[in-house]
Amino acid sequence: METLLSIAVALSAGLFMSRIVKPLKLPAVTGYLVAGILIGPYCLGLLGIDGLGFTAVSKVGEMSIINDVALGFIAFAIGDEFRLSQLKKTGKAATIIGIFQAVFTTLVVDAALIGLHFILGEERLPLSVAIILGAIASATAPAATLMVVRQYKAKGKLTNLLLPIVALDDAVGLIIFAVSFGVAKTLVSGETNIYSIIVDPILEIVVSLALGAVLGYVLSFAEKFFHSNTKRQAIVVTAIFLAVALSKLKFSFGPIHFGCSPLLVCMMLGTIFCNVCDFSAELMEKTDKWTAPLFILFFVLSGAELEFSVFADIAVVGIGIAYIISRSLGKYFGARIGSNIAKTEPQIKQYLGITLLPQAGVALGMSISALEIGEVGVIIRNIVLFGVLIYELFGPLMTKNALMKSGDIKPKEEKVKVAPAKGRAE
Repeated sequence: METLLSIAVALSAGLFMSRIVKPLKLPAVTGYLVAGILIGPYCLGLLGIDGLGFTAVSKVGEMSIINDVALGFIAFAIGDEFRLSQLKKTGKAATIIGIFQAVFTTLVVDAALIGLHFILGEERLPLSVAIILGAIASATAPAATLMVVRQYKAKGKLTNLLLPIVALDDAVGLIIFAVSFGVAKTLVSGETNIYSIIVDPILEIVVSLALGAVLGYVLSFAEKFFHSNTKRQAIVVTAIFLAVALSKLKFSFGPIHFGCSPLLVCMMLGTIFCNVCDFSAELMEKTDKWTAPLFILFFVLSGAELEFSVFADIAVVGIGIAYIISRSLGKYFGARIGSNIAKTEPQIKQYLGITLLPQAGVALGMSISALEIGEVGVIIRNIVLFGVLIYELFGPLMTKNALMKSGDIKPKEEKVKVAPAKGRAE
């Protein structure tokens, strides 16, 4: 009962806040996040009534399966952006920009935080922390970006590039993080492990993409045995659930340890499905409508999970501000330089970097992995939580404004009442 009540309260709060932020011209995503904060441990949760609000962050964590499934559907939807017909037009530019801005952002954040390391000292900002945070900075939140695009029905040259770049960004980010994390563990332990630096991240990417591809072909084949749209949609949902479940598997072969990325598995599932299945477009559209309540829950829970306690540590706040500023500069100028290399239109060069600022799920997942190295990992986790708090509250609004200025979001035209002509019946 308590779990069901919490879900009902979370959905109600999200829907209610979306109506409040609408007159303020804020994205619905922002309303959902604010709703999560209000019913979270630092507001309504303080009353100590389980079910009416989340009394502790651990209570939100108990519903992590909702977040896992929601991210699976989000990644599956992004896979639709990799249709071959679309990639022929944007594939080259998306690849150049996606890889360049992710690497550039890591280098900028690394440079800023390593410089701060020499100023503050190893005790206050360990070198391993600076290196790992640089890698985490490369990740972008696909969920917030996708929701803004859908809410405002964004369509245009910037949007066509944005979603493939976000997907590629996270794939590149996972590789950068794995390598940086391996280097950081070497600094902490003093032992060099070539497997964790090179072999593990490559295997994670390859196995994730292979698993997603196999599931995509199986899904496309299975759809042929059903003719009812309802049953076909049910198979799609089943495939996504299966993909999320299988992506939780971990593999160990001697010194080699790796798992699968749920985002990459589900993204490849969607990519193969949309390119192989003849009626995939219709099914994906129906699936999008089915997942609306799930996405609301995802963002409300994300808001409830935000740790405001990080503000109590001045060192975390200071390093967090340096992280946010350097990451923002890296994303903006990385995307701008990458766009120049790819020779894209002026509006893409000017606004693409702003749309890449939101950060959440992938970065939080990386910060949880960082906890493996003890106290250093706790510092990383708190700084990332601080950054996510700021980026998730302001990132969606900045994405919306950038898409509007680029012309991809059209302002709603007011309906003009036309007076009936003389002599014509009213």
